[in-house]
Amino acid sequence: LRMLQVKLIITGDDFGYCPRRNQGIVDCFLAGAISNVSLLVNGSAAADAAKLARRYNIPIGLHANLSEGSPVCEVLKTNSSLLNQEGFFHGKMGFRTALSKGLLNMSEVKQELKAQVELFHELTGHLPPHMDGHQHVHVLPEVRHIFAEVLEEYGIKYTRVPIEPGLHNCDWVPPSLMDFYLGVEEDSFNTMDVFTKHGIRWPDIYIGLSTMGRNMSVSSIRSAIDSAVLQLMAKAPQSSTVTIELMVHPGYPSVPPIGGCGEGPDDFSQSWERLHELQTLITPELQSHYKSRNIQLCSFKDL
Repeated sequence: LRMLQVKLIITGDDFGYCPRRNQGIVDCFLAGAISNVSLLVNGSAAADAAKLARRYNIPIGLHANLSEGSPVCEVLKTNSSLLNQEGFFHGKMGFRTALSKGLLNMSEVKQELKAQVELFHELTGHLPPHMDGHQHVHVLPEVRHIFAEVLEEYGIKYTRVPIEPGLHNCDWVPPSLMDFYLGVEEDSFNTMDVFTKHGIRWPDIYIGLSTMGRNMSVSSIRSAIDSAVLQLMAKAPQSSTVTIELMVHPGYPSVPPIGGCGEGPDDFSQSWERLHELQTLITPELQSHYKSRNIQLCSFKDL
């Protein structure tokens, strides 16, 4: 097997969610275990996260959020189709339900996405090199078109398309979650043309659904990478470089009421699973695996 160069972007999502998430993500970055972060600008610790990224020179992009917490656009905070009865975003599944019922105003989606890009710029001093969607809202019907327009308008080149090779064989994923993942996958397939048409790019391979939380282990990451690379080589044997994004959620568990995006931290954020991801990612065994496979950690601006 000739030496294939693999560029691996390990993205810590939800930077800015709470101080303990920020700390965990920074610790991971300093240990060389992640190479990139995705900022929730409506997170309760977003300003602090932006400062940390600047201090430690952490490559940072935007984790656009339309589903959890409060909007950042002033006009939409009081009266908007994006809000539920309590005045917060509709939630991961609630957003999808409202969308399928035709209840969401797409011009408000655009307004909020642009406000989040502007706030990102204000916090970090630059535009995001990459932008994806919290809870994968960016690949949903209708939203995908708006999202692509916003990226093109701001010249943001890269995004995430969450289609994970080998997902169907992951029998450890509980059925209810697998249903959600397969929905995300189908939406992603239907989004590729839209993103391509707007000149938006994404890495060759995405990994992160099968390795989330309790399902993350050194061997689950290793085998996900190895099998995805083999699959890609079978399809495109002539390529010499492969790019991969591994989505991760390391952190120290949130302690309520601190954290979240306006309504306090969710269950996943308070669970031991965040710490489990952090501890797995910093394992020396994993780092030496990357070296043995000629895997180079990088960020989107290195592609």
